[in-house]
Amino acid sequence: MILNYKKAGVDEKKAEKLVEFIKKKAKQTFSKNVIGDIGFFGGFFKIPEDYKNPIFVSSTDGVGTKILLGQEMGIFKGLGIDLVAMNCNDVSVCGAKVLFFLDYIAVGEIKGKREKEIIEGIIEGCKIAECSLIGGEIAQMKDIYGKNGFDLAGFCVGITEKDKLVDGRKIKKNNVVLGISSNGVHSNGFSLIRKIFKKRDYHKYFDELGKTLGEELLEPTFIYSPFLYELSSLNLINGASHITGGGIEGNLIRVLPPKLKCVIDKNSWEIPPIFKIIQKFGRIMEKEMFNVFNMGIGLILISEKENIEKILQISQKYKLKVYIIGEVKEGERKIEIS
Repeated sequence: MILNYKKAGVDEKKAEKLVEFIKKKAKQTFSKNVIGDIGFFGGFFKIPEDYKNPIFVSSTDGVGTKILLGQEMGIFKGLGIDLVAMNCNDVSVCGAKVLFFLDYIAVGEIKGKREKEIIEGIIEGCKIAECSLIGGEIAQMKDIYGKNGFDLAGFCVGITEKDKLVDGRKIKKNNVVLGISSNGVHSNGFSLIRKIFKKRDYHKYFDELGKTLGEELLEPTFIYSPFLYELSSLNLINGASHITGGGIEGNLIRVLPPKLKCVIDKNSWEIPPIFKIIQKFGRIMEKEMFNVFNMGIGLILISEKENIEKILQISQKYKLKVYIIGEVKEGERKIEIS
C-alpha cells in the first residue's frame, strides 16, 4: 500500500479550508494595532500608544473535561466562549486590558461543523472581551485523540500601567467584598460532575432549570473583562479574583495580603439551582461544594465602601448581579466562609 499524509490521519485540505474560514472570521475582532493577517508563523500586534510605564499580563488555560459534555450533547460554540473567558478573565482581574488571544485546537479528525462552531464561539468571546484573535493552531493527531476526541487551549496578553496593576497590595482592613454573579458552573468541576451523572441524565429536563441538565451545564463562562477594565481604570477596586477550580477560598486567598482575612457570608446571595442539583444527586458535603464550584459567584471584587454605589451603577451596564458578601478584617491570612 502506498502511504500518504491523509492515510496517516492528517487531512491537509480540510485544515486549509478551516484556516480560510478562521481568517475571515478573525478579522471581525481585529483592532487597529493588529499587523498583517492570520496564517503567518507568528501574530503581530503593535504596542498601544499612550502607555508611560506599561506592564504585560499573560495567561494560558483550557476548558477541561467540559469538552466531553459538549461532545456528548453535540453543542460546541459555548466551549469557544469558555476558552476565551478562562484566559481573559484571569488577565483582567490584574487590572489589564486584554489585547490579543491565540487558540490551540487539537483533534483526532477535523469534522468541519464542530470546529467551525468552536471558532465561532472564540470569535464571539473575543468580541465580548474586546480583544483580537491574531493566531492559533489546529493539530490533527488521530493517534492521540482517536477519531472523535479533541482538546482546546488558549493564550492571551493584556496591558496595564504599572501604577494601575491590581495585585491585592492595596487591600486593607474594612474593605468590602463584592460577589459578581456567575453563569452557572462555568468551566470547572466537570471531572466530579461526570462521576455523578450518567450520559442519559444530561438529556433530562429540570423544571427548576427551565432546560435540560446538559444545556445548563454547557452555559458558557461569563466574560468579565470589559467590566473589570472599566473598574480598574477608575481605581475602584483594590483586589479581584476569578473564581475557578478551587472555589471561592482557593482563588480569593491568592490576592489577600498577610495579616488580613476575608469573612464571607454564604447566605448573602442565592445559590443557583444547578449547584443544589449537583449536591443532591452526588450527595456532596457543602464544604466540598464550596471547594470545587463557584456556587454562583464567578468573580469577587475587594473595594472601599465608598466605591460600592459606583460599582453597582457600572455593573448594570454589563447586566451583572452584584452582592455584598463579606468584609476584610485583621487576623490570620485566610478565607472564612460561614
